[in-house]
Amino acid sequence: MDWVSIIPPVIAIVIVFWKKEVIMALLMAVLSAEALILLTAGTDSLLLAPITSVERVVDVATSAGNTRILLFSVLVGALLAYIRDSGGVTATVDWLTKRGVAKSRRQVGGLTMLTGIVVFIESNLSVLTAGIFARGLFDKFGMSRARLAYLIDSTSAPICILILLNGWGAFVLGMLDTYELPASSASILWGSVFFNFYAIIALLIAAYTVFADKVHGPMAKAEQQLESNQQQLSAAAATKPGYMVIPILTMVVSMVGFMLWTGNGVLSQGSGSKSVLYATILATAVAYLMLVFSKRFSHHEAVNVGFKGMGELLPLVTIVLLSLTLGSSLKVLGTGLFVAGIVGEYLPLFLIVPMLFLAGGIMSFTTGTSWGTFAILIPIGVPLIQQLGLPPSLVIGAILGGGVFGDHCSPISDTTAVSSIASGCDLLEHVRTQMPYALTGGALTLILYVITSLIMVG
Repeated sequence: MDWVSIIPPVIAIVIVFWKKEVIMALLMAVLSAEALILLTAGTDSLLLAPITSVERVVDVATSAGNTRILLFSVLVGALLAYIRDSGGVTATVDWLTKRGVAKSRRQVGGLTMLTGIVVFIESNLSVLTAGIFARGLFDKFGMSRARLAYLIDSTSAPICILILLNGWGAFVLGMLDTYELPASSASILWGSVFFNFYAIIALLIAAYTVFADKVHGPMAKAEQQLESNQQQLSAAAATKPGYMVIPILTMVVSMVGFMLWTGNGVLSQGSGSKSVLYATILATAVAYLMLVFSKRFSHHEAVNVGFKGMGELLPLVTIVLLSLTLGSSLKVLGTGLFVAGIVGEYLPLFLIVPMLFLAGGIMSFTTGTSWGTFAILIPIGVPLIQQLGLPPSLVIGAILGGGVFGDHCSPISDTTAVSSIASGCDLLEHVRTQMPYALTGGALTLILYVITSLIMVG
């Protein structure tokens, strides 16, 4: 198919840059890919492209691994809704605040980071929990809301992409499972944690601002002005911390247990898509039963809360489905193989991984989402592993880190917006004050990828 095989991802990237709309970009890319497949097969009518696109979606959905990812993406919405509407988040925050464990600026910052790290199951839940918990403490100790927004934003996504016992891990595992790789998908993904330099550096920089109690650039000016936005975040009245703590602990512990079970006692050999689905179902069931048995919600009310939460995540589920579909279409076209040949011929091997990191950063910055970035770059990056013999975990780590890097800098990112709301900080102020830290982390990461590639690839 030669050069025309790169048309679908190019269309996706152009629409992403132009319209900043991932769903439209993925949809048009799938349609164009199916049209090219029809041309290759010698079919006269391109009007069949929408039909074959639908069939491609159906074919992707019939895969057991893909179905598990889609089910998880829906069910996690119900789980988050139960935790939020039960008042468990608010109660947990109140319980921690009343214990008087925050006695200095360093302790407040450390507790804020710790809260974001503990709630690693979902990035938005992480920033909401940490933001609600710490905003009063930051005011008390004379720290700006911009500093709070930066701290929770720079903790949530990096820790979620490093721990990977969540939807991001399941999503990437599902994509990797569709390829023949030199090692298991789980072991490659776990190995990528050590090569996800941006996430590690972002956490280290955030920790520096906490324990050195120093901020720089626009953040320092915001610290001096102490202009706090009084934006309020609606949340259910406090009930008991258990409504939040027990379902999350159930999910975390059971996920590890299911990974061991499906991997016959070896965590890295476990099925991520199975484990995250089973753990989410169990945690959701526990949260539902706690609400019903406590008499706070009737059965019908709890069901309605669950379906409302599912509905809130439908755009995400659509992105997941279309991304899996595009990956399937690009495999038929051989797009990754062509790109691998071009890259191998025109770009030195040691620059491939740094370029993947930059590409991920640019794409996620313009879309505000890491998921769509992973969806477009992983089908291109994996064939580079297969054809050029690049270290699998290094390539995947660069792609994942690039997605988080761009998402960190993006003003249209949902995590950026939620961080602003949770901390009571103006969105543009949050972007302006966080940008120098993110760009510093990105620059250091790029240098590390060049050095690491020279050592491992040559």
